[in-house]
Amino acid sequence: MQLANYIKDLLYRYECVIIPGFGAFLTQSRSAHIDAGTYTFYPPSKALSFNRQLQTNDGILANYVASVEQCSYELALQKIRNFTGRLSLELSEGKTITLKHIGDFFLNAENTFQFIPSEKENFNTSSFGLSPFVSPSIAREKVDVVIEKETVALYSAKKKTAYPFMRYAAIGLIAITLGSVSGLKIYEGQVEEHNFAEEQKARVLVENQIQEATFVIENPLPTLSISIPKQAGKYHIIAGAFRVEANAEKKIQQLLKEGFPAQAIGENRYGLHVVSYASYETRSKARQSLRTIKKLENTDAWLMVKDLSQ
Repeated sequence: MQLANYIKDLLYRYECVIIPGFGAFLTQSRSAHIDAGTYTFYPPSKALSFNRQLQTNDGILANYVASVEQCSYELALQKIRNFTGRLSLELSEGKTITLKHIGDFFLNAENTFQFIPSEKENFNTSSFGLSPFVSPSIAREKVDVVIEKETVALYSAKKKTAYPFMRYAAIGLIAITLGSVSGLKIYEGQVEEHNFAEEQKARVLVENQIQEATFVIENPLPTLSISIPKQAGKYHIIAGAFRVEANAEKKIQQLLKEGFPAQAIGENRYGLHVVSYASYETRSKARQSLRTIKKLENTDAWLMVKDLSQ
């Protein structure tokens, strides 16, 4: 099924891909994890699920089919309807439908729709080239320390012999330390008093200089005013349409960082927030820019004609 390949391509780019009249595939990010039972390390991925309730056409799949197959939007919708019609017919006949690299569909004993995602495909583009791997557990050896009885006895004897001398030496060291500490405390006190007095003198001197100083700017610079031209034109190169407005704003910020004069075009008839790469006054300039963007940036970009001044 060629349409299954289109759905797989879109799952790498979008978190929600709706098949009009059938349901929606949803992806959710999942962190890297370890299976302690099999010692297997899994890279970051996206968990794939299917929601039968989301069937309203958002235009993403139809626009992609029309772009790839170079056909009209209406013909692309008809191809999608034919595809979903075959799926529904085969499911009603009790067959299991397999979409390659996506998953399996079937009806259970209660005639309830079921979907089992494929475990072979990772739709997280940041994990490209990474695959699970198995690392065996690390075996640690215990080392027993054995101390001979003769060694312990010799150490005890030396300790008893050296103890009287060490005791008197320790007493002398403590006395010397106490004397040094007392002298040091007296010296620190004198230094603190001297530093405090010098600090007060410096503070008074600085305050007097500040009071005498006068700051005057004889030739102030002229005020600089910058006017930013507003995007105009009714021919818009569309970068995408988003159900959540926050996602549309993130896309705008991303395009602005890349150097595009991106902006929000508003909502389309499906309630999606449309974002443009740029807008143009003439159709010829818009088509020329569209060709460049399709070639270098986004093959799914398309041209919208909308007058924003109305």
